[in-house]
Amino acid sequence: MFPLQEAAAPTAAQGAGSFLASPLFMIILLFVIMYVFMIMPQRKQQKQIEAFRRSLQPGSKVVTSGGVYGIVKEINMENGKEVVTLEIASGVRIRIDKANVFADPSTMPQPTKK
Repeated sequence: MFPLQEAAAPTAAQGAGSFLASPLFMIILLFVIMYVFMIMPQRKQQKQIEAFRRSLQPGSKVVTSGGVYGIVKEINMENGKEVVTLEIASGVRIRIDKANVFADPSTMPQPTKK
């Protein structure tokens, strides 16, 4: 009686199966893959760095964001920020923001000799 309704019914069933091939599904899949392979590992690494910063105490060996190796001598609050005093050589001390301390050098991968 209504030919348009009869013609539309089979395409609705076919349309459900073609969602996997639709551009919208591909974009969603791309974002899921990016989240799993890029964002999740970055968050995990950031949490490890924050845990390391919280565990800092005088005597800890550290590496700064600029690649300076040193030993923590003091941790103080100055102007609302935590400032770390590092001894980078015998008698040579520098003050840096605690946010610039990244790792313990003993846990970093060692370069291989060729």
